[in-house]
Order: sequence, then C-alpha cells, then structure tokens
Amino acid sequence: MDEKTFKERTKRFSVNIIQMTQDLPSSRATDVLARQIIRSATSVGANYRAASRAKSAPDMLNKLKIVEEEADETLYWLEILQEVSPLPIFSILFKEANELLAMTVASIKTLRLRK
Repeated sequence: MDEKTFKERTKRFSVNIIQMTQDLPSSRATDVLARQIIRSATSVGANYRAASRAKSAPDMLNKLKIVEEEADETLYWLEILQEVSPLPIFSILFKEANELLAMTVASIKTLRLRK
C-alpha cells in the first residue's frame, strides 16, 4: 500500500474511532475509556505521518515502532470497550486496527531487512 493511501486509512480510522465514542453511553468509565482510545487511535495516524517525514531509516524505524505500539494499544481499548459497552461497529474497527497493525509490522520488517 502506498504512503498516501495509508495516511488516508489512518485518518479515517481516527475519525471512525471518534464517531464510535460519541455513541457510547455516558458514564465515568466510558468517558475515561473514550479519551484513552481517541488518544491512541489518533496517534497511529499522527506518528505514521511523522515516520513518512523521517530524516533517516533508523528514525523512520523508531517512529514506525511508535505506530505499532499505538495500534496495539488501540486494540486493547477496543477489547475493554467491547466488554463494557458493545457496539456493532466494533468488529469493523477491530478489523481495521488489525490490518493497520499488520501493515506497520510488515513495514518495520522490511526496513530491518534493508539494514
């Protein structure tokens, strides 16, 4: 997948997460969980954009590792939210988060092989 498409997917993923949180029932717990997942999901796209402007291959690798961590953290918050307040959109968000994570890991492996 090319850089432009990946940037668009991560941005769309962030927007979908934000929209999903607006459908959660309001409670102290869901408000905290919503803030956590919004932070990690939006960080996926923001850090990918930073990686695409990296100054060197090691810099890009470090930034992609952050993307990997944030995508995995987003999956964690989705798992918690699914148990606390399940919504039909969760299966779509899980699928996209897993795909973004897999593509990021593949990019990291490719960069490491080039070293």
